[in-house]
Amino acid sequence: MKAIILAAGRGSRMKLLTQNTPKCLLKIKERPLLEWQIDALRGSQIDQIGIATGYLKEQISKFSLIEFHNKNWAKTQMVASLFCAKEWLSNSDFIISYSDIFYDKSAIQILKNCHHDISITFDPNWRSLWEKRFEDPLIDAESFKLDSKNRIIEIGNRAKTIEEIEGQYMGLIKTSKKGWLHLVDLYESLNNNQKDNLDMTSLLKMVLKEKKFSIYAHPYNGLWGEVDHERDLESYK
Repeated sequence: MKAIILAAGRGSRMKLLTQNTPKCLLKIKERPLLEWQIDALRGSQIDQIGIATGYLKEQISKFSLIEFHNKNWAKTQMVASLFCAKEWLSNSDFIISYSDIFYDKSAIQILKNCHHDISITFDPNWRSLWEKRFEDPLIDAESFKLDSKNRIIEIGNRAKTIEEIEGQYMGLIKTSKKGWLHLVDLYESLNNNQKDNLDMTSLLKMVLKEKKFSIYAHPYNGLWGEVDHERDLESYK
């Protein structure tokens, strides 16, 4: 199995912290976020690890991952970076990881052990983490609803109440070869402007709208967090 880490963007909301440093190299407990991801993947026996680069890519090269450079990183979103590795990803199941998150190897093992075409991990205990990060969790948290078989029926919309949120998507996805072909078909059906501006959650929402594939959600109760703002680094201390 392969993995691809999406690390092309600057992370402008981090302000001066990413002026000279890629966001994925910001540190949690004295370790770059990227090291957390690599250790979790390799700890689950995933050795073929690719990375989509863009901003300050030369600082990431020292990690000796399989690099796919998005030369248009400043004008495109995460899905465009993912598709820079389209051919490399076409012949095996693989895991997609955001680069601004940290987690342990059990999150990867959960995805490795599932047998659906498209799966994600989610945090069912999200509220305690969001309350540490935000005075009002609803400022940032998005809707997340499941059916009785843990298939996603809603994701990524603005939530007005806590009841609309059964968990939070973490930024980890597993897709089979069949699932990837479907994502490729959806992506290729878009015009260039749509491709450039498509984020990962919106791609998942497209899958739900098509109703050809289900997206299965697997609960994860281990250590994790995402880094969106300067204050997040302080929160995780």
